[in-house]
Amino acid sequence: MQERQWITARRSELDALAEQLTKQLQEVQVERDELAIAERVLNRLAEQVQADVEAVAPVAAQVAGRAVLLIPHRSDATDEAALPGDYRRILAIVREADGPVQVRAVGEELGLEVAVRGKLEPLRAKMTKLADRGWLHKRPDGRFTARR
Repeated sequence: MQERQWITARRSELDALAEQLTKQLQEVQVERDELAIAERVLNRLAEQVQADVEAVAPVAAQVAGRAVLLIPHRSDATDEAALPGDYRRILAIVREADGPVQVRAVGEELGLEVAVRGKLEPLRAKMTKLADRGWLHKRPDGRFTARR
């Protein structure tokens, strides 16, 4: 008879342990799901930061062992053909406009998702770079015009 009591008692202990482990496993699964979400958010943020850094960083290439800006300063001798294609397209859009243009309008013309602010920031950086190098004029109100 004692063996049966021992078996019943042991079964009760194991049932309680199984219930406790099931609860712990559910807590672990919830935390793992939260970590997976956090990891995805961090990856997206890291991608956005990298894109912002690349958009703002001066772009240089090596020519004959010397660093050369890919977006040259505008001068009488420099033709706009020296600009990369996406910069030429931006310049053309600004030139075709009737007046000063906002970054959003250029983004719309390029087919960017203008409702997402992060999508416009790399474009804003490119337009600012063109203004810094003399290709565009950035007005105090943040709009751009083409230099004649």
